[in-house]
Amino acid sequence: MSGEPSGSRRGPVAGTLAVALSVVLLFLGCAASAPVSDTVRLSRATVAIPGVAPTPPMGWNSWNSYGCTVNAQAVELAADTLVASGMRDAGYRYVVVDDCWFLPQRTSSGALQADPKRFPQGMRALADYVHARGLKFGIYQSPNARTCAQIAGTYPGSTGSAGHEAADARTFASWGVDYLKYDWCSPDSDLDRQIDDFTRMRDALRATGRPVVYSINPNSDVPEAPPGTIFDWSGIGTLWRTTNDAYPGWALGQGLAGDQGIREILDTASWWAARTGPGHWADPDMLAVGVAGVAGTAYPGLTPAEERTQFGMWSLLAAPLIAGNALPYMDETTWRLLTDRDVIAVDQDPLAAPATVVPGTGGKVWRRTLSDGSMAVALWNSGDADARISISLADLGLPAGNGYLARNLWTGTRTTVGNSIGAQVSAHDTVLLRIGPIRAS
Repeated sequence: MSGEPSGSRRGPVAGTLAVALSVVLLFLGCAASAPVSDTVRLSRATVAIPGVAPTPPMGWNSWNSYGCTVNAQAVELAADTLVASGMRDAGYRYVVVDDCWFLPQRTSSGALQADPKRFPQGMRALADYVHARGLKFGIYQSPNARTCAQIAGTYPGSTGSAGHEAADARTFASWGVDYLKYDWCSPDSDLDRQIDDFTRMRDALRATGRPVVYSINPNSDVPEAPPGTIFDWSGIGTLWRTTNDAYPGWALGQGLAGDQGIREILDTASWWAARTGPGHWADPDMLAVGVAGVAGTAYPGLTPAEERTQFGMWSLLAAPLIAGNALPYMDETTWRLLTDRDVIAVDQDPLAAPATVVPGTGGKVWRRTLSDGSMAVALWNSGDADARISISLADLGLPAGNGYLARNLWTGTRTTVGNSIGAQVSAHDTVLLRIGPIRAS
């Protein structure tokens, strides 16, 4: 679906919203073996591009809503909606134009060029439009000879950045690009080659002197365990995709072997959650909140409970929050969830402490220490039936003898905590709490 979010282009993830006001999702899976333990740290440096992303990037990406039909008008409308809806003020700043924005051939001098029919004023003018609204501008490319859509045969040409890294980076800088999504899309998953190719563009971006968020996806179309899950890409990418693409479904039944639903991505989270931190963020792909699914398939769209789980758990994990829904057409429920400031505050907490599973809970309870000394706690019900989930303060690591107050971040309800905290959690839902000491007035 991207991260990006935040993936691969085995087929268009969306049809033309401007005409149909609906999303058509076409997916092809890829094989992946079971993950293994980390054996390599790819860089001693933890920051790929200095001066960007002290907290997880937030924004919007065009792919899920427009696929290869993306045009300047749609991007401008998305930017305007971010402002008018209050999403910009809630933290969503990046407007990212995904695959298929370019002509299928470069200029005679080898430069990339925007499709003049869909982007008649060019990408610099579009970036200026976005910047004028207090937002930042993002664009898409691939380290291979062809982009994901070109490899999939859904878009003509061969205009990837392989062999053009320095020139493309200069082009992006001249256009005012603030965010580059760089998507692998190749069955050649040789790790040394991946490291070289992603590092080459990182160095080219650095050489421009422009602070660009560098979002890499090393997982697309690889036949083995996704490198983003197995290896730590800190220092090479500002954010890196951790799994295969996220789809608007709960569980697609393939685990790491292809298409992944929200539960399946969260099942992998304990392997990569500890690698995140200021300037380098693990990216479990874009938000499927408000993204239409396909009836009768394994990705029918998320239920309200499943949307709360994705948004809440992505925030607990300090993941990038990159919306993929059709912003001008979102309903109030989607808008309220995406702009929930209490939950966003967890995602954007400057301490950036890693989220961890509480031992002995079977992955049902996660915790994360926040900068004010409080703790975010998620009670996650991955099962298909409602369940009571409880945890003692001792198991959370909270000192005994202190009074604590727990606030439910969905409802705002405050509860004084004795020795334990718990809730009845609906199937596929997540209760997100913020627990802190009761302070004397």
